Amino acid sequence: MTDLCFDSGDESIFTIRTTAPGPTGALPFTGSFLRESPSGDVFGWTQDAGMGWDPSSLGRPEFLMLSTAGGIRQPDGTPTALGFHTGHWEVALLMEEAAAVFKKRGGIPFAAFCSDPCDGRSQGTTGMFDSLPYRNDAAIVLRRLIRSLPTAKGVMGVATCDKGLPAMMMALAGSGHLPGILVPGGVTLLSEEGEDLAKVQSVGARFAHREIDLKTASETACRSCGSPGGGCQFLGTAATTQVIAEALGMSLPHAALIPSGSEAWRDMARRSAVALMEMTSAQNPLSSILTEASLHNALVLHAAFGGSTNLILHLPAIAHAAGLPRPTVEDWQAINQKVPRLVDALPNGPHGFATVQVYLAGGVPEVMLHLRERGLLELDAPTVSGLSLGENLAWWEQSERRQRFREKLRELDGIDPDEVIRPPEKAFPSTITFVKGNLVPEGAVVKSTAIAPELLDEEGVFLHDGPARVFASEEAAIAALKSTGEDRVREGEVLVLAGLGPVGAGMPETYQVTSALRYSSVGKNLAVLTDGRFSGVSTGPCLGHASPEALAGGPIGKLRDGDPVRIRIDTRQLVGTVEFLGHLEEFHARPTHPDLAPDPRLPGDTRLWAALQNASGGSWGGCVYDVDEILRRL
Repeated sequence: MTDLCFDSGDESIFTIRTTAPGPTGALPFTGSFLRESPSGDVFGWTQDAGMGWDPSSLGRPEFLMLSTAGGIRQPDGTPTALGFHTGHWEVALLMEEAAAVFKKRGGIPFAAFCSDPCDGRSQGTTGMFDSLPYRNDAAIVLRRLIRSLPTAKGVMGVATCDKGLPAMMMALAGSGHLPGILVPGGVTLLSEEGEDLAKVQSVGARFAHREIDLKTASETACRSCGSPGGGCQFLGTAATTQVIAEALGMSLPHAALIPSGSEAWRDMARRSAVALMEMTSAQNPLSSILTEASLHNALVLHAAFGGSTNLILHLPAIAHAAGLPRPTVEDWQAINQKVPRLVDALPNGPHGFATVQVYLAGGVPEVMLHLRERGLLELDAPTVSGLSLGENLAWWEQSERRQRFREKLRELDGIDPDEVIRPPEKAFPSTITFVKGNLVPEGAVVKSTAIAPELLDEEGVFLHDGPARVFASEEAAIAALKSTGEDRVREGEVLVLAGLGPVGAGMPETYQVTSALRYSSVGKNLAVLTDGRFSGVSTGPCLGHASPEALAGGPIGKLRDGDPVRIRIDTRQLVGTVEFLGHLEEFHARPTHPDLAPDPRLPGDTRLWAALQNASGGSWGGCVYDVDEILRRL
């Protein structure tokens, strides 16, 4: 240990004092305030003055801003300390814009933070054990922060990415007695030279198979973030959740998918602050916004955008927090069978436009105009604008904003906005197929809209018969995918990733596997079946959420290498099956695969989360904590 660890030798450290004069002025107490207020309210003003707020202005309405901001960013944008991801790198700037509005309009802003992880950073690592459980933990912390400022008149949530944004929405929904508004943190720009942030995550697999060289991998991966802030450029969980927030009425119209750092992004934060203050003046709590009608609209927009399957976990959790019925598998299926996909965005295609291009094409309200004409929306649903959804759309349809942003897309990229957001007569098949069968008696899900068209027959059916290749861990699967030896995966196999459900491994995303299948040659004519989940950018014949999970007695846990498996997905009728084709009586008599066991590295708090969410309805119920049910079982 160096001497510097004990003493720097800097003489200035001994210039120190034990007293200071404290703030000047006087708190604007009244006799009734002192007599009737709890001591916490009184002491709070002392703290406010101690932090430097003008004491004479205390007593004005207080507004709490919550954010997932991470890292230490200098005013010029250079990092002093990095955050976990670009999504939360700039969102504190949105809080600064909103705070200035609160102050200017006679309010007192407060700010608190609960940062979030990066699912991309934790892919294939033990960090993924904490990804989904984090969402519940953060929602609890954020709700506790809201309750810890009982004088707040309204709450603004600012968040961007895969778990922080659903957590923020759960916290706001669970505090519905207050006016509340969600400010989405936006998206990052496309890189002019690098790959998009979905494809670049497969550089390791492509290098292992000599499809790219070291120099290409190094330079491409360095350049893929087109700008320093915002969620990823594709319609993964981060972008989809921003869309869902707007569909629920929690965000202002055309708030989702704004490029981070842009003036439009800052303007949205300022207008959101005004909207929250107006909600407060009108005594309009968030519980009046979050209704069964708004939940219906969220389901419809998810289908129309072709959103991430992770919303099957998050939207029920938000509904549960709001005290609304959680959407069931049957609800998702019914919506997807009647709502066409209108958005051509990464990862779905066929072109695969970036999220910022979807925003310029009109974003959520533009998609809603088409859905309105088909009678698919609840137009009377209230929103944080103070108007109904139908009234918002009437404004959008005639707005200069709509015209100018759509024209900007033509000007900047030469793209027809009607190719990004298509009218119903040019729509694509719907988004999600829920499958059943003897391997998944409680169901599994596949983003059928993202299965490559060349894999479908003329009726839009994907059919795959192949031998099972069973992996008891994601590490084993990725090793086989990168291998060029005898243990490599082979064309026609069904890769079975078992033991990755909540009990086994915290239900990690397995994008490390699915990205390798999509972007490298090894993925030809392969399918995936897992009790884990997928990143919203995963594509292809990948079936997740297989239930029951292997370690809860699910049949997927009985599979062995070479077992015959058939997958059939009708991408037009949105029905499908996944079946073991061998001798069923012998299959059901088998024990669970001998290699399957909960990952010994699984943290104790994740094991606790798994048990609690299992008692509360499991992954199909949103992995929530149903306190009444948990207490009943205890």
